[in-house]
Amino acid sequence: MSKIIRSNFKDHKNILDWTLLKLEKNIIYATDLICHALIKKNLILWCGNGGSASDSMHLSAEFIGRFNKKRKSLNSISLSSNSPALTAISNDFGYKNVFSRQIEGLGKKNDLLVVFSTSGNSENIIRALKKAKKIGMKTIAFLGNKGGKCKGLSEVDLIVPSRSTSRIQEMHILIGHTFCDLIEKKLKLIK
Repeated sequence: MSKIIRSNFKDHKNILDWTLLKLEKNIIYATDLICHALIKKNLILWCGNGGSASDSMHLSAEFIGRFNKKRKSLNSISLSSNSPALTAISNDFGYKNVFSRQIEGLGKKNDLLVVFSTSGNSENIIRALKKAKKIGMKTIAFLGNKGGKCKGLSEVDLIVPSRSTSRIQEMHILIGHTFCDLIEKKLKLIK
């Protein structure tokens, strides 16, 4: 048991050290994109599948509610959270269009889409990024491994270089919480 625990924590620390070293500039750039969208009153849309869907809902909720400080609510929605839309679109248009269809209805030029894909190969995420670009939205991609087919489809890629879904998701949520902290400080939204 101790060996497994130590191995998991060591793996987490190694990926954390790499992430800080390699992604700091991308995290700053992505934070600037989010801040710019919020200042302009644009909508932040989030999406992902499975555990990444939970991450998209979690971070959207941090924007709508609060992170560390009481402040005004931020314009944010998770496309992974509307189960009637998810099931209707999946049934009528196929699961590969579950996010792009919502973006078509909700997204506007200069809004911002944040996607999560640990593999970088989810067809519905690829289509979401392409639809957002077509509309004129900005995009941020939280990816894993080597970025998969999503790599290069967004303004900024946040690629965690691991094959372990657990480690990738741990880094994604840490980066997302870092966004929340930076945004609250940068925009001085504290009441």
